[in-house]
Amino acid sequence: MRGWFITGTDTDCGKTLVAAALVHKLRAAGEDVAVMKPVASGCEMTADGLRNADALALIAASGRAWPYTRVNPYAFAPAIAPHIAAAQVGVAIEAQPILDAAVALAAGQDALVVEGAGGWRVPLGDELDMAALAVALRLPVILVVGMRLGCLNHALLTAEAIARDGCRLAGWVANTIDPGQAEFEANLQTLSARIGAPCLGVIPSLSDPDPRFAAEHLALP
Repeated sequence: MRGWFITGTDTDCGKTLVAAALVHKLRAAGEDVAVMKPVASGCEMTADGLRNADALALIAASGRAWPYTRVNPYAFAPAIAPHIAAAQVGVAIEAQPILDAAVALAAGQDALVVEGAGGWRVPLGDELDMAALAVALRLPVILVVGMRLGCLNHALLTAEAIARDGCRLAGWVANTIDPGQAEFEANLQTLSARIGAPCLGVIPSLSDPDPRFAAEHLALP
């Protein structure tokens, strides 16, 4: 499969915004793009079952009516760590159903954009975590760095872990979480010097985080 796995320095760092922006960027280049949010907690119950806002945002960005359960095979209501949410309802998160769904989604498409949950080391079960899932998907990784105090340590540790796990870091994106962050440019320079992958864009602080606008600040990997 051709595509990318989107991870982040932590939760709420802008993974969905960047993933959806990447989808818009690819579509603007004439590509057909499939999307996936394999595991999601914090879902709302609807008439059609549990639905996650991040997964729905990715589907909307793709412009296709993908089968929801294929885009998001594991959906949980509580906004807590996925492995805890899964245990509460007696579900074991397994890699194979996710891999099968990814292959089905990618068939006939130019690319597949997969958004992880939380950060790189988020547990999914006793023997599975988000990193192992990314490895199994065999997709290059894009790291979203939430630009705020503490992001240097989080970003550099995550980049090291991605490399140690044998995945290729295709690039990183700086997403401005705190517009008042002290020494913003100096932090960007530090990350650029120490992360062994190109910066694909710097997304400014957005009052309305529209992925179509964010796409204007991205370069394709």
